[in-house]
Amino acid sequence: MAVTVTPSEFHFVKFDHADAVRVVEELLGRLGMAARDVTINIDETTPLGRSEIKGTDPITIAVESGAFENPKVLRTLLADNVANVTGRLLLRVRDRESGAFDDAPADSALTLPQLVAWEVYSNGRLGRMGYPMQRQRWLYHFRNRHGFTDAADAAFERLWETDDLSWSEISTIIATAAPVG
Repeated sequence: MAVTVTPSEFHFVKFDHADAVRVVEELLGRLGMAARDVTINIDETTPLGRSEIKGTDPITIAVESGAFENPKVLRTLLADNVANVTGRLLLRVRDRESGAFDDAPADSALTLPQLVAWEVYSNGRLGRMGYPMQRQRWLYHFRNRHGFTDAADAAFERLWETDDLSWSEISTIIATAAPVG
């Protein structure tokens, strides 16, 4: 396994390159993906937080530096954010390669409600692995896309608390939540 983070030296943010590599290496081991090569390209010129998978062989991730930034100490790296953002993306790759997500739309074709549901599912799994998660933040995010109803809350709980769902099961769960938007 090789983890590559670019740039190797940061000029606009005060990120520690070695810390970012260490977090991703640990994450790969905990996700059972230790044999995979990963490249993370950080755009340090923007404080925004977009992140996306650019390729899967090797796994290539593009991240705007705001996604990894510590909101309490601006322009510094927060390891929990590296683990959270990278973990969600790595779980999406792992899910797609499992065969249980063969019927999932391409990332670019996912609706916002579908993407939020998948991220809730991923965050719940990361939380059970010991990574800090902001459950209430994700519940609110889910409600904004699926409604402020008991059915939406039940769908959230099922996604958050379950480990081995397929895409068709996620689709069924979110259909019961009366998605909006």
